[in-house]
Amino acid sequence: MPDPQPTIVLVHGAFAESASWNGVLERLGAAYDSVAVANPLRSVAGDAAYVRDVVRGIGGPVILVGHSYGGMVITQAAAGDTSVRALVYVNAFAPDTGESALTLSAKFPGSTLADTLVQYPVSTGGNEVAIGQDQYHAQFCADSSDDVAALMARTQRPITQQGLADELTGDPAWRSLPSWFVFGNADKNIPVEAHRFMAERANPRGQREVAGGSHTTVVAQPSEVAETIIEAVRGVS
Repeated sequence: MPDPQPTIVLVHGAFAESASWNGVLERLGAAYDSVAVANPLRSVAGDAAYVRDVVRGIGGPVILVGHSYGGMVITQAAAGDTSVRALVYVNAFAPDTGESALTLSAKFPGSTLADTLVQYPVSTGGNEVAIGQDQYHAQFCADSSDDVAALMARTQRPITQQGLADELTGDPAWRSLPSWFVFGNADKNIPVEAHRFMAERANPRGQREVAGGSHTTVVAQPSEVAETIIEAVRGVS
């Protein structure tokens, strides 16, 4: 018997939350089983373990889709998991062994994220960071409306500094799994040259570059993102 159509597991990144996938979920519709995960944003290893728990709970083939730091998480979570059929990177980090979100975002010039961050200590140790409310729209989602950006800024999920600094351990899953990439070329968090570099070395089956797209193509260009995910489903089904 052939495998059933894989379930799409959507993993948000830092400074966003699971509802950032709403537009994509609407476009995927009832034809595709999908779930948007609440990514803890505490550490790459811990967040990946949580995503693996979700995958085990689904109990069948899945496609992991990561936005931003979510790309770090899906790359780690998919390693050695035979239920994962493909990876989709949406304005996301696709790290190699030993790389972190911080090192990849600084690999090429252009990121202006650091100057917009506010930080504060957490009781478990270390600090967590968020984007300042007054800078969120221009930095994170410049191609979204004022109202949408204001709502996103207020509902953003902060990430620990540890999560941003954690390096990928083991072989990256994109070496053994088919991958697809979609990203905006006006991303101010991850420079477009970094996106192109990561996509080129992963040798993806599909790649979309959205003209004028911000870091949150997932919100402002959900059709482009959904079409890429559907290509991945069809490519492995």
